[in-house]
Amino acid sequence: MSRIYTQQSSSIIPFSFIGQFGRKIRILQSGCWLLLAFPLWLATEAISPQVVQAYTARVDLAIERLPEETYETILRRAEAIARAAAQRSFDQDILVTEVSVIVTAQNQGMIAQVLALDVSRLQWKQRPDPQRWATYFKMVQSLLLFD
Repeated sequence: MSRIYTQQSSSIIPFSFIGQFGRKIRILQSGCWLLLAFPLWLATEAISPQVVQAYTARVDLAIERLPEETYETILRRAEAIARAAAQRSFDQDILVTEVSVIVTAQNQGMIAQVLALDVSRLQWKQRPDPQRWATYFKMVQSLLLFD
């Protein structure tokens, strides 16, 4: 028994037409999503702006001993330089919350750290005195051959 099938004309839409129509639907959907997403993003940025990142400024300075200069004179000069560097760091950048200044001195080829100044903006605003916030190192005088 064999059956013979005849082709009947159908009302099936060709695939190329469906593909073009589907592409248009996807473009419209993505356009709608973009139009909805942009105002939502804009509203969230207006309500809660980006968080500001504060940081510590680090400054390394080196000084050389001048002829006939004593150790106490080098210390006073190091304090003045550290004070100026801290003030300049706070003035130049509003995001700086802390400053760390390290002053090294050189004498006859010997180099040693004379002082370290670590201070926050609030501390500096209340009392801009480097002697208050500086750390002094005991052995520097002998390391720099001032004995």
